[in-house]
Amino acid sequence: MNIPISKLDSSKLTDQQMTDLLFRNINDDNKSGECIFVAGSSKAVEFRLPKAIQLYKEGRAGKILFSGGVVWDDTGRTEAQMLADKAMELGVPAQDILIESQSLHTKENVLASLMVLDRAFYLHKISRLLVVTSHYHMRRINLTLRTYMPKWIDYSLCPVNDKSTREENWFLNPYGRQRVEAESEKLINYVKQGIIIDQDLEISEMK
Repeated sequence: MNIPISKLDSSKLTDQQMTDLLFRNINDDNKSGECIFVAGSSKAVEFRLPKAIQLYKEGRAGKILFSGGVVWDDTGRTEAQMLADKAMELGVPAQDILIESQSLHTKENVLASLMVLDRAFYLHKISRLLVVTSHYHMRRINLTLRTYMPKWIDYSLCPVNDKSTREENWFLNPYGRQRVEAESEKLINYVKQGIIIDQDLEISEMK
């Protein structure tokens, strides 16, 4: 059945419904755009960066924007800087890399990237962004982009998987379950608060 996210109760969702909420119908449409948008995380270099470089080398976008201001280790480098440094080590030219290193969470990833994108392209010249983040996080960042970015920009969703939070295994381990349950609650609450736009989704019925 199709139901708005705002009508869901995170405390009553089955495993299948959480899978539908976070993973269902999120697929790469293989279209090209102006820029690859990569959301940072503690493991982004390991899991998200390879996908971003793959898209870049396939020629689907000419620049990569790394977004994230959190510092995870004693080097003092932000998520975005760590991603950029590794990308350059792997052959991406510095002139094709954009860095946003102020944001501390998903909404700020989007808001702080607005000016970076405008300075690099002018927003009115951007028609499509290729979005790279973890599969379970993609629904929320997509709705956040659609809430705060200009309405004429479209998105190709290019999800990546870690080892324990995949559509087919998140419910089999405590770490994956914790992440999916927390993400489901965040997504629903943010929609209900009006922080991000609502969306009708195909959600399995309760048995």
